[in-house]
Order: sequence, then C-alpha cells, then structure tokens
Amino acid sequence: MGLKRSCFVFFLMWQAVNGDASYSFQEEMKRGSVIGNIAKDLNLDSSKLSGRNARVDAAGNRKRYCDINLSNGDLIIADRIDREELCGEKLSCVIKRDIVLENPLELHPFSLHIKDINDNSPQFKEEFINLEIRESAVRGARFVIEEAHDADVGQNSVQQYSLKKNDNFILAVDGKTIELVLEKELDREKQQEINLLLTALDGGSPQRSGTVVIHVTVLDANDNAPVFSQAVYKASLPENSPIDTVMVTVSATDADEGVNGDVTYEFGHVTDDVKRVFSIDRKNGKIKVNGAIDFETVTTYDLRIKAKDGLGLSSYTKVSIDVTDVNDNIPIIYVKSLANPVPENVSPGTEVGIVNVQDSDSDNNQQVRCSMQHNVPFKLVPSIKNYYSVVTTGQLDRELVSDYNITITATDEGSPPLSSSKTVQLSVADINDNSPVFEEQSYSAYVTENNKPGSTLCSVLARDPDWRQNGTVIYSLLPGEVNGAPVSSYLSVNGDTGVIHAVRSFDYEQFRSFKVHVMARDNGSPRSSSNVTVSVFISDVNDNAPQILYPRPGGQLLHDRAGPQSAHGGSLVSKVIAVDADSGQNAWLSYHIVQSTDSGLFTIGLHSGEIRTRRTFRSLTA
Repeated sequence: MGLKRSCFVFFLMWQAVNGDASYSFQEEMKRGSVIGNIAKDLNLDSSKLSGRNARVDAAGNRKRYCDINLSNGDLIIADRIDREELCGEKLSCVIKRDIVLENPLELHPFSLHIKDINDNSPQFKEEFINLEIRESAVRGARFVIEEAHDADVGQNSVQQYSLKKNDNFILAVDGKTIELVLEKELDREKQQEINLLLTALDGGSPQRSGTVVIHVTVLDANDNAPVFSQAVYKASLPENSPIDTVMVTVSATDADEGVNGDVTYEFGHVTDDVKRVFSIDRKNGKIKVNGAIDFETVTTYDLRIKAKDGLGLSSYTKVSIDVTDVNDNIPIIYVKSLANPVPENVSPGTEVGIVNVQDSDSDNNQQVRCSMQHNVPFKLVPSIKNYYSVVTTGQLDRELVSDYNITITATDEGSPPLSSSKTVQLSVADINDNSPVFEEQSYSAYVTENNKPGSTLCSVLARDPDWRQNGTVIYSLLPGEVNGAPVSSYLSVNGDTGVIHAVRSFDYEQFRSFKVHVMARDNGSPRSSSNVTVSVFISDVNDNAPQILYPRPGGQLLHDRAGPQSAHGGSLVSKVIAVDADSGQNAWLSYHIVQSTDSGLFTIGLHSGEIRTRRTFRSLTA
C-alpha cells in the first residue's frame, strides 16, 4: 500500500499545482545566471517569498542545481551543471525539482531541460588500432573498426569519419558500423606495414575531432572474421549481486582453422565505470560481476563486446543488462521545516513542521507509510508527494511540559519491509499566561515604636510559573496614604526580594496600625500582576513619663482646700490626678509621697492617688 492522499488535506491548506513550469537552458552556465522568473510563471507574489520560506527542494541528498532569488523570484544557477555527468548518452536531459512554500504549504514542480553544448571531442578507445590482414585478401574485403565515442549528444556527437588518402583502403560508414574497405590488393613483398589515419568529427560549432592511427600488418590468408551467435544479448541482474556472478555468456565462432579461428573476447568502447563493475573472460566470453551493482545509481547497462580472431579480424555485439531493484534502502526522513520553539498558545490543528520521506528503491519497495508515537499532542497528516505536516492535536502548556521528543517512523512496503526512525525535539515557547501568585493571602508585620529607619519589617513572596522575563517577579507598593501622608513615606519594598523596610521611626502614640498594598508583577508583555495586603502593627514602649493634671505643678494642695478644723484618721483630704500617654503596663500609675513636713500625718493611695489622714487630729486653735 503506497502513501495515501488524504481527503482531509485541504484543511491544512496544502496545495499542489497542476502543470509544471519548464525551463530550457545550456549546460555549464555560470553560477548566478538567471534561468527565468519562476514567481511570475507560477503567479506567486514575490514580496511574500521570504516570509513564506520559499526554496528549491530536491529529493533526498540530491543537488538542487538552482535556487530562487527571494527578492524578485528569479530562478538562478546554484551549482555546475554537466549534462554528460547527469544524463550520459540520453538525448533528453531533464531534471525535476520543486518549489516549496510554507504558511500555507505549497508544492510547485518544475522541470529543467539541459541543452548540450559541444564541450567534448570524439575519442577512440585506443591511440593505435592494430590490424593483421593477409595479402590474399580480395578487393572489396571489409574490416570492422571500432567507432569513436563523443560524450555529447545530437549534432554535437560524432557525425562523420574521414580516412587520410592512401593507396589501398577507403572508408565505409553505416550508422555506427565503421569498416575499412580494401580497394587495392595488398602485396606483402612491396609493403609489409601500412599506417592509416582515421579522423572522427562531430557536428558541433566549433567542430571538434579525434584521430586514431590504424597500423596494418600484411600477412598470409585469414578469410573469416568471428561471428556472434546473437546480434544483441539481454540479461537481467538483481542489484547487490555478489562478485563473480555470471550474468551472461557471449559466444562467437570463426570459420577459419588454427590460429585464424581462435576467438578472444574483450570490451569494446565502454566507460571506466562499466569496467569497474563488470569483467569479461577473454577465452570463454563469460561476463561477470566485478563490483557493486546498485539499482539506485544505474538501472541499465549497454556493453559493446568485441570478438577478435588470432590475426586481428573482429566483430562486435551488444549486451543489454537490466538491473532489478532489491529492497535494500531504508526510508529516509527529512525535516524540511520546523517551528521551534512552538508558542504554547497555538490552536489545536496548527502546522508546526513539514516532513518529507524518501526511499530510493522502486515500485512497492519505494512506497512508504509514516507514523508518530501517540503519547504526544502532535500528529502527522499526509499531503503532497511524500510530504507530511506535523500538526498539534491539543492545547500546549509549557508549565506542564516544556520539551517533546517526537519520534517519526517510516516503513516501506518491501519484502521484508525496511523502516527507519527520526527523533525531533520540539520546545514549547513560553507565553505570559500566568500572573504572580503570593504564597500568603495576606501578611502581617509587627514593629516596636521608635524603630530605626531602614529596619526590616517583613518580606512577601510571589511566584510566577512562566519562564524568564515572563516569570520574573518585581515588587512595588501601590499608591496610598497613611494618616494623610503617602505610604511611600512610611514603607519601602525591595523590588527584587520583596523585603519591606520602614522608612521612618513609628510612634505608637500617633497610630497603632495601618495597612498597605503590595503589587507583584512579572516582566512579560503584556505584564500580569496581583496584589496582597500587608498589615503593620506597632507595639508600645515606655517612652512617656506620667503627667500630673491636678494639682497643677507648684500648687499647694492643703492650703487651698477648705475643710474641718479636726479630722479622724483615714479622712479624704484630696486626690492627685495623673495620666500616662503610653498604654498597657506602661500606663499603669502608682502614687507615692516623696516629701512631707510631717511624714506621719498623711498617706496617699498607691493606685488611686487619694490623700487621707493617717491619724485623728484637732486644730491647734480649737
């Protein structure tokens, strides 16, 4: 089962675009060269390219070869493009890439058609070709010469051959078959060796050419060239086949006898890559695996095989090899985009990442299923061309979970199936969604009057579970008045620690308690705060002396008072009245007679201040 295209994809606003944009240009253009304006061609707003993180995307680890200019939407060359390296001998060289945009995700395929330039010259396999021809060869006899190869294609490939004028041979060309034709019979007694110069020319502009020297040795009769049993051999080879695996055996026979009929085999014109992968047994024609066969790198090989008899006559055949796929590649997960960190206040269903899965195998081996573990508030939603969106499934709360390790698993449909996993770490960004909270609903501070200014009364503490500046708590006094004066003239609070200090010395006799309000706010944006009430209670000290209200200081108590000329013991004579501004025990008064002209005559009540006679007495005048 392949990757399914979900009918719910449109809810994510992913968009596939029908109809590829296509650009045709020559290989080997300089980096930075403009190919075209893809923003205009796809009707994209070039002013939004940067904000939507527009980019050229290539499958797997392949080169992009081009980039998009985010300021104007131009498609520009980013890497060297060598058509021969990319497409070999294929006449059509097409690279397919995608433009990816986010918010919302869009995928725009486009094609690059690489035109060939004439940057390669024709080349023969060898610098010298040795032929041994019997002098008995008749006029019109033909001798096959291996053709030249040009890495370019079309008109830039080999178009014609020319043979330098000589006395014995002319050239016959039929497609890729190049033959020397004996026009004048050989005479070994006159000339035992002949050197011919063969030139191959391409059709490019300017024209390029390559040459080879054909060295002909004149011998006795060798009438027949080897003949292959098949004009074309076909074979199928699974990738990863072990070394020395025989994939096909070519066979050629020669009607001559003896050394003239001995046939040996070798590769014709093949690339060095082919020689690294395959070998051919010179005697029996078995073609074996000699290196790594990788379907994902090369799917077909065309080999040119040469059969040569003992005296140099040769013929050619073609071996076509189809490499079959084996499920030997695990799916690879690419994180194309990731919003990290993710704000904790994003709505469920928000896209926070884009994932692409690639499998280099083919057919069912390439079909991939992708999944994510279930214990996270995220899920994968499939969309365009092996792309998945990572979306939130619930509300995030950084104060509960600040980081998630999300494991994505991709499994292909091969037999046996292969899978891979990738762990993505997503952090949750803090939003200032919590206010500072005081540890107590209210606070009380107790201070003795006459305290020193700057002394500590108490401290308040508030906590904010948010992070960094959102969780940094700053304390301050709310504006207010105490006895008509600003609260700041009585107290101060340390903004960082919450410690409350007295600004002045308190007097219990002026006021005994007061209340202030402390605010704790965070440093987020917008800021959040909370308040708490702090009650300050002032305790009394004995800092006031009693004051006598009656009699007035300096007055004469008995002299001014009228009374009987005689009195019994215990009679009330007068009463001293005094007060103390302090309170409690500090205001409890006791009375004593400090000085008297007759200490035995009067007594004073310890707590009442009443002055009474100590004994009975009569007036001296009575």
